[in-house]
Amino acid sequence: MNEQVQQKLPNATTALILGIISFIACCCSMGIGGFIFSGIAFYLVKKDTKLYTENPDAYSNFSQLNTAKIIAIIGLALAAISFIYSIYSIWSMGGWDAYMEQMQEAMNQFQNAG
Repeated sequence: MNEQVQQKLPNATTALILGIISFIACCCSMGIGGFIFSGIAFYLVKKDTKLYTENPDAYSNFSQLNTAKIIAIIGLALAAISFIYSIYSIWSMGGWDAYMEQMQEAMNQFQNAG
C-alpha cells in the first residue's frame, strides 16, 4: 500500500492573507496598494496552481487556493474602482495642487474641531 500523505500547498494561506489585505490597502492608498497586494497574491496562486497540476494527489488545500484567487480578483476589482474614483476626484477638484490644498484644509478643520 502506497498511501501518500497529503501536504498543504505552500503559498495558499499567504495568498489568502494578501488578498484580504488588498481590500484594506485599496481604501488607504487610492487603489495602488490593492493592485500591489492582489498582484502578489495572483503570482502565488499561479505558482501553487502549477505545483498542484503537477501532482494533484499530493496536496489537500486546493479549495483554499481557489478561495484566495477569488478574493484576489475581488481585491483587484476594488482597487481598480478606487483608483478610477481617485483619479476622477483629483481631476474634478482641478488637479493635484487643488486636491492637496483641499485635503490640507480638511485636516486643519479636523485639528481645530478637537
